Amino acid sequence: MTLQKAGTEVDYTITYLEMNDCPTFDWPHLPLGSTAALLRAEKPPVWWFLTLYDVVGRDYAWEEIHTWEHDDIVRWLTNEKMTLYTLLDRGWPQGFFMLEDQGDGVCDLSYFGMVPEAVGRGLGGWLLKTAILTAWDREGMKKLTVNTCTLDHPRALALYQKKGFMPVRREEKTRILTRDRDLSRIPT
Repeated sequence: MTLQKAGTEVDYTITYLEMNDCPTFDWPHLPLGSTAALLRAEKPPVWWFLTLYDVVGRDYAWEEIHTWEHDDIVRWLTNEKMTLYTLLDRGWPQGFFMLEDQGDGVCDLSYFGMVPEAVGRGLGGWLLKTAILTAWDREGMKKLTVNTCTLDHPRALALYQKKGFMPVRREEKTRILTRDRDLSRIPT
């Protein structure tokens, strides 16, 4: 097991991407035999969001929201500009995405990810295409944005680009991990 301990300083690169036109792909079909359902959360409780955030992001150092005050998370989650969608299959969450209206026809895919046990079942590509088309289905859409970093899944950047996002800038950062990070759990 390769472990980065809490307190370790890590360097990483954030890549910001944009999609300026609605993609030409159609709404995807679920993989054959899937019983998955995508549900939009109505005023999701903090514990539900943090459960998804932690299970999807624990291996990728998603830690920032844990520094927020509870009431700030509530305001953010229940803001009319924010929507949370959860993919459920086999009776448990498989992944989720969040869309945040930035105004002026811009929407941000602020969170996207699959739980580790769901990776490789064909649902990730379906969920990403669905997230993209859900965003573009909003009235007045002009641009969809997303960012990923080198702490995320190693294929995240390529996947976003494959679906039509274009990198627009990069930013080098350093941070101190607040939780242990098990690198052996990250796919290569």
